[in-house]
Amino acid sequence: MSDDPDTSAPAEPEAPTTGVDDADDLRGFHFKRLMRKTSTLVLIGLGAVVAGGVLGGLVGPAIGGGAFVVALLVGVVVVFAIADSKAADTFFEIYAQQRGMTLTGRSRLPAATPLLRKGDDRYSERSLLGPIGDGFEGTLSLYTYEEESTDSKGNRETSYYHYTVGLLEVPECSGHVAELYCQRKFGLRALEKFEDVFRRSKERVKLESEVLDEKYEIFAGKGQDEVWLHQLFSPTFIVWLTDAAPNKFAFELANGTLCCYVSGHKEDAEELDGMMAASVAVAKRLKDEASE
Repeated sequence: MSDDPDTSAPAEPEAPTTGVDDADDLRGFHFKRLMRKTSTLVLIGLGAVVAGGVLGGLVGPAIGGGAFVVALLVGVVVVFAIADSKAADTFFEIYAQQRGMTLTGRSRLPAATPLLRKGDDRYSERSLLGPIGDGFEGTLSLYTYEEESTDSKGNRETSYYHYTVGLLEVPECSGHVAELYCQRKFGLRALEKFEDVFRRSKERVKLESEVLDEKYEIFAGKGQDEVWLHQLFSPTFIVWLTDAAPNKFAFELANGTLCCYVSGHKEDAEELDGMMAASVAVAKRLKDEASE
């Protein structure tokens, strides 16, 4: 047995895998881990010394001292930002593993519904593929689309729109309804009839529920089976949409592809689970009605 001291580097601490409910739970772990690294401290210190030395020599000692402190703070903020990103990566890895799903990075989603065709560029920042619930396979994705605009001075600007979407295939309902859009309501109700005049490929579905009408606008492709649509939106399904669905939940159905969505990228296990459950609830309702 060798008596030489062990000079190998200490093992990296492992991120906790229990009690992790969202990405924020791991931010402190990664920040501390990074700040313990000699390389991190050297880079922050070197940057502060260079900034303080340069400005101190060019302007004066007082300015140099201030630059030194500012550079230190900037270095810590950069480390915190890196820790935040790594925390999100680790959270989604744990979330996917615990639910038997496959995690992928930035990728493209099929342009199957209007939301997934919007913008000048569109992509999934993270996707979870696999069992979503109740026998359904699908995709849960942090989806973003971009729109570019140019102001009067020629300056280009990009706007980013973020959604969490659940994608499932429900081919059983294609023979009953090719297009169905259940959107969150915005704008003035007085303008509805005026807007409907200009809709060429779809028409408004009116149901006998004031509560549903206050929260949603429902459209279907022209010539769809109205009786089937009214049966689809049963009283129990309407109550679920208005009272139990996630906040600002909506969905689109096009040629058997169901895209359920809420605004914003969700990085919380409870919200992600809720989004999967809501997507399955809509898919199951469509499938059940199609089978009757």
